[in-house]
Amino acid sequence: MTSRFVGVAGLPRAGSTLLCQLLAEHPEMHSEGHSSPLCNALLATRHSISDDQFFLSQLDAQADITYAHLKSAMQGFLSGWHAGHGKPVVVDKNRAWLHCIEFLLHLDPSAKLLVPIRELGQIYGSIEAQHQKTILIDFIDHLADLDRFGRADQLFAKDKAIGAPLSSIEAVQDLPQAIKSRLYFVKFEDLMAQPAQTMAAVYAWLGVAPNPPKLSNRLPSSSLVGHVFMGLVGVGLP
Repeated sequence: MTSRFVGVAGLPRAGSTLLCQLLAEHPEMHSEGHSSPLCNALLATRHSISDDQFFLSQLDAQADITYAHLKSAMQGFLSGWHAGHGKPVVVDKNRAWLHCIEFLLHLDPSAKLLVPIRELGQIYGSIEAQHQKTILIDFIDHLADLDRFGRADQLFAKDKAIGAPLSSIEAVQDLPQAIKSRLYFVKFEDLMAQPAQTMAAVYAWLGVAPNPPKLSNRLPSSSLVGHVFMGLVGVGLP
């Protein structure tokens, strides 16, 4: 069985992990709930094969056939990564999917992408709050020695944790409508305030059953939403 592919890619601290966990509760969907290396592996293959002398020689000799070989191999890698789960929909989380959405749709024109978003000040506040809790550990790009405003400037740079996915979201407006139609934006604030309604809309867009069993037991109750929200937000800008 060939599963329908759903990617999850959006802003950091915008509920993508929670969204994947909720999707995993749906009986028609396979979702591992954490970031996947699949997108990175496909992009690494593209980079590597594009410099391979044997591939380039074959491309010169028979371009259409060689390109078809490459496309078929990448399609097999994409579909084979999550093979064996037996469910009609597979969910793969990687922030890079949005940046390379045209690449993904070239391999699988039926693919869809869920894009978690959140108010930007709350995203930075959440990252800063987590840093303060684990202040003995540096950021991967060594931002711990900067002051809070300096960290904010760096995090919003176009190649950093917030700025890179934000640039991908801003670039969506320039994409053809056919590609835009494959994207669905999920607001963190809606997911926390109205989880059942938000997930029902997501399921409808994905074309799966609207009321999966036991889902309501996994969603935050109305009495807990405020506490969960505050815990995720942490502190704001100084």
